[in-house]
Amino acid sequence: MSPRFSEHLRAGTEPAWTQAVQHRFVQELCSGRIADAAMARYLVQDHRFIDAFVTLLGAAIASADSFEARLRLGRFAGMVYSEENDYFLRAFTALGVDASTRANAPDAAPTAGFKALMREAAATRSYAATLAVLNVAEGLYLDWATRAPQPRPGNFVHAEWISLHDNPFFAGFVGFLRDELDRVGPGEAALARDFFQRAVALELAFFDAVYDAEAA
Repeated sequence: MSPRFSEHLRAGTEPAWTQAVQHRFVQELCSGRIADAAMARYLVQDHRFIDAFVTLLGAAIASADSFEARLRLGRFAGMVYSEENDYFLRAFTALGVDASTRANAPDAAPTAGFKALMREAAATRSYAATLAVLNVAEGLYLDWATRAPQPRPGNFVHAEWISLHDNPFFAGFVGFLRDELDRVGPGEAALARDFFQRAVALELAFFDAVYDAEAA
């Protein structure tokens, strides 16, 4: 049996996909050893994605070819606006990151790149292009989160970020994204591959950027 289209795309990004899933950031987060300063830098930058990400979800909803798919995507958008955004706000308070600090921190290069990629995919009006980016943004996180050891870290900032990406609702949504990409992606294979590969490279660079301040 030939591999699924989504699996073929992921294999074509190696070793970058595995490097991201096994990154120092992931290991330190899952063990609860990550420094507060590094976690704060990461969350400030990740929170910047929400607007572009919801734009991408909106484009996927608009370009989807079934009512059921639009419902599934819409429910996930609701989760991002509620549970996930609530986590960010509580985590910022716990880490002592105030609104001014969040607003004044410049976008890291991978943050700017990923925001631009999400908006570019949205602008194509191609369901396959939006699915390619969503499969990376969500599938890569499911991949590392499901590998996290038990018990979870004692600090909710670490534990809840893991559990947000390792739960039945999230796993089901990623499975839906993969099924949809397998279904429509082959019809626009070159476009989907381009967005998928660029998204994986940006995910890896995004994790690297967490530690850029240490190297400066």
